[in-house]
Amino acid sequence: MRDSSSHRRAPHTLHRKAAAVALVGVSALIAAAVQSGAATAAPAKAPSAAGKVLPGAESLKLTPAQRAALIREANATKADTAKDLGLGAKEKLVVRDVVKDGNGTLHTRYERTYDGLPVLGGDLVVETTKAGATEGVVKATNKTIKVASVTPKVTAAKASAQALKAAQAAGADKAATDRAPRKVIWAGNGTPTLAYETVVGGLQEDGTPNELHVVTDAATGAKLYEYQGIETGTGNTMYSGTVTLGTTQSGSTYNLTDSARGGHKTYNLNRGTSGTGTLFSGPDDVWGNGSASNTETAGADAHYGAALTWDYYKNVQGRSGIRGDGVGAYSRVHYGNAYVNAFWDDSCFCMTYGDGSGNTHPLTSIDVAGHEMTHGVTSNTAGLNYSGESGGLNEATSDIFGTAVEFYANNSNDVGDYLIGEEININGDGTPLRYMDKPSKDGASKDSWYSGIGSVDVHYSSGPANHFFYLLSEGSGTKTINGVTYNSSTSDGLPVTGIGRDKAEKIWFRALTTKFTSTTNYAAARTGTLAAAGELYGTTSAEYTAVANAWAGVAVGSRPGGGGGGTSFESTTDVSIPDNGAAVNSPITVTGRTGNAPSNLAVSVDIVHTYIGDLRVQLIAPDGTAYTLKAYGTGGSTDNLNTTYTVNASSEVANGTWQLRVQDNAAQDTGYINSWKLTFP
Repeated sequence: MRDSSSHRRAPHTLHRKAAAVALVGVSALIAAAVQSGAATAAPAKAPSAAGKVLPGAESLKLTPAQRAALIREANATKADTAKDLGLGAKEKLVVRDVVKDGNGTLHTRYERTYDGLPVLGGDLVVETTKAGATEGVVKATNKTIKVASVTPKVTAAKASAQALKAAQAAGADKAATDRAPRKVIWAGNGTPTLAYETVVGGLQEDGTPNELHVVTDAATGAKLYEYQGIETGTGNTMYSGTVTLGTTQSGSTYNLTDSARGGHKTYNLNRGTSGTGTLFSGPDDVWGNGSASNTETAGADAHYGAALTWDYYKNVQGRSGIRGDGVGAYSRVHYGNAYVNAFWDDSCFCMTYGDGSGNTHPLTSIDVAGHEMTHGVTSNTAGLNYSGESGGLNEATSDIFGTAVEFYANNSNDVGDYLIGEEININGDGTPLRYMDKPSKDGASKDSWYSGIGSVDVHYSSGPANHFFYLLSEGSGTKTINGVTYNSSTSDGLPVTGIGRDKAEKIWFRALTTKFTSTTNYAAARTGTLAAAGELYGTTSAEYTAVANAWAGVAVGSRPGGGGGGTSFESTTDVSIPDNGAAVNSPITVTGRTGNAPSNLAVSVDIVHTYIGDLRVQLIAPDGTAYTLKAYGTGGSTDNLNTTYTVNASSEVANGTWQLRVQDNAAQDTGYINSWKLTFP
């Protein structure tokens, strides 16, 4: 879940598939969620000339002072904004961030409180025109924030005990709550509920710092949710050759403090696992010798990676530092002994790097640095929950911009590619940690979306978004880029034409900062990136179409116009879905086919509903066999279900009456089947 102004959020770690070490947790390197009030695809705009950004559509590069002024203005009017949005008397807004476009449009991100309590999953983004008119709102939940009482029925001690038990079950060492549980309103995946949030510290099973957040129903004691908060001069570096570093001289001593980049500092933990460590310093301005045995080498790599990441976000995306406030984070190297991970930690606003197996391969390559610092950017913008589909999107965002930083660096020793962690040899056999063109090549990541992907580890459920980004950037098929050969296929077997990495980066960053919320899932990410592409390039542009095609290529949504081949059968008859009632069916009769249905039958669903988590959606074959497309309780709190599922129906006769069966399993939400379609490739 998101952290509020007083909420400490833990680090993040990378992840790898290995028998001995499981890299999870702390926003570690390497190791949807739901969006209500989903962003619309933007008003129709003609494409700009030669695919250029529409005049005034791109976000401005705000200085920290300009950003601070806009935040002050938003704070001064937040009570009026809450009233305009129809929030209740007990609800208040907390300004989190502001993005301003060249045409004067403002995208203001808010947290929410209820009766003085933080609302987890209550975040929203308000879009206003230059004239001050509200043009759109993206909410993490559309549910009315209201509870019967803010007086708990269970004790804080019981919530704390449950959180400790959950951490111990996950293998935590020295698990302990570092503060008393706090009362919150939990609105992340259902009806808003009075709850406790407990944070458990200690260490995870692999030595990564632990910051497990457990949300407990304050009336029943039931666990509602949990997530891991730790998201995993001249430098002679190990991975990037001889580079220039930003350093500071004090008397006759130099140190790794980069005054040109927010005062970023790099420290030596010297095998420790806590504290800041010792700032790298010395009598000359030369750092490391390119060998892991020299303690300064890892420091030089980490310092260089942080500088590149700062420069990328400032020069390409117009963001001054991770928080946009011009303040640099800091880096710590030589964490633990033979620690095979790296992580970002919000609580210290820092990156931390282990030295790898045998302490011979520090996890300090360019893309790892970009990956970890991007977890900080995500935390301070969309705040994607580090669990379920939003967690996969969180991880993918770090992979996407870690890759972007690597290409931006243009370093001949570590050239840009669509491989994650290829320099650090985390698998011990020279293979990268992840592959963006075909994620499943790592043996665990998923190439395409499917209804159960939210239950997969976030480092592997990131696959469809990584694959989407590659397809959007480069397109499908075989190609060689910077000496690396890729061969990316699509889930629907149809080609995708790329628009170039630069445009893909702009679209994803705009969606992250103005469309995504803490609960955004894959369907909402499609909506958000389409909206971003529409605002930047126009909804009739090649870029907008490419976004839709790339998502269809990973089984999220359909091609424009149903597109690209095969025979389709469609029903456009509206069928009302009773609230918490009996299942309803929408039939389609298939004729003219021979033999059985295919193993990749495409089922495109367009359901209008105010809370899709309540729905169970099934495809019913002519012989009555049921194929569950979406289980009850999945999909989160977003409105509307507009996506395409792939079903192996090869055991079914093609001709006959097929039905889409939908049932609403809980009260207070309504909707209808707008249309659905079967496509035989």
